[in-house]
Amino acid sequence: MAGNQRVYKQRIRSTQTLQKVFRAMELIASSRIGQARRNAQEASPYDHALSQAVAALGSYSRFDEHPITQERTDTNRVAILVVTSDRGMAGAYSATILRETGRLIEELVKDGKEPVIFTFGRRAHSYFSFRGTPIEFSWTGQSDRPSDESIEEVATTLLDYFLQPHEAGGVAEVHIVFTRYVSMVSQVPEVRRMLPLKVVDVAGAGELDEAGNEALEKELAEKHGGSMPLYEFEPGPSEVLDALLTRYMGSRIRNALLQSAASELASRQQAMHTATDNAEDLIITYTRLANAARQGDITQEITEIVSGADALGAE
Repeated sequence: MAGNQRVYKQRIRSTQTLQKVFRAMELIASSRIGQARRNAQEASPYDHALSQAVAALGSYSRFDEHPITQERTDTNRVAILVVTSDRGMAGAYSATILRETGRLIEELVKDGKEPVIFTFGRRAHSYFSFRGTPIEFSWTGQSDRPSDESIEEVATTLLDYFLQPHEAGGVAEVHIVFTRYVSMVSQVPEVRRMLPLKVVDVAGAGELDEAGNEALEKELAEKHGGSMPLYEFEPGPSEVLDALLTRYMGSRIRNALLQSAASELASRQQAMHTATDNAEDLIITYTRLANAARQGDITQEITEIVSGADALGAE
C-alpha cells in the first residue's frame, strides 16, 4: 500500500505541473484573443468601403472582361490554401480544417481536377508532408498573428498562380479552407472559392453576410436615391478596375486569415480551460485515492500491532 501512495503522489505532482502549463496557455490565448478580434473587426470598414467602390465601378466597366473574373478552361489545376495553426493544444481546430480539406480534394478529383496544395500553418504542412502530398508553397510561424507582409505575400502568390499561363503552372481556380470566427464559443469551418471572382460577389458586399449585403444596398440607396452618382476616373475605368479588383482579392484573403487567427486563439482558450478543469478533477481523484491508500496502511499497521499484543498476552 505504501507503494500505491508513492504512485498517487507522483501522479498528483505531474498533473499539477501540467495544470500550470494549461493555465498559462489559457491566459496567453485569452490575452491575445482581444487583439485578434479587434484586427478582424477593424478590417470590416475597409472591406465595406472597398465593396462600395467595386459596386460603384460596376456601373462604368464590365467585370466579366477582367482576367480575375474569367473562368479558365486551359488547365484543370486548382489551388487550395489550407489555413491551420502552427501549434497544437487548440482542440479540434486544425483537425476540422484538414477534414474539410479532404472532402474538398475528393470532390475536385471526382470532377477531374488536380488539387495544388498551399498551406498556412505548420499543422497543415506536417499533415500533407507525412502523407507524401506535394506542397506547392507553405507559410509557417504566424497562424495566430499574421503580419501584413505575410498576408500580402499569400494574396500575391495566389493571384500570380491564377494569372500565370498553363505552361508556367497556372491554376484555373483558387479555394481557401479556413475557420470563420463567430464568437468565443462558435467557430465555423468554411470552404470558399476566391478566384475567379464571381460578378454577383463583386456587385454585392464581398465577404459580408446576407445582413451585410442588405445593409450595403440600403446605404447605397439612401445615399444615391437608388442610382449611382457620376464619377470621373483617372487614368480610366479599366485601369481603376484592375487595381481595385486586385485590392479586393487581397482584402478577402486578409479577412480569411484574420478570422482564422481569432478562431485559433478562441479554440485554444477553450481547450486549455477544459484541460485545466480536467486536471483539477484528476488531482482531486488522485488525492482521494492517496488518502484511501494511506488510511489502509494505517489500518493495517494498527491491526498488526493489536494482533501482536494479543499474541503476547496469550503467552
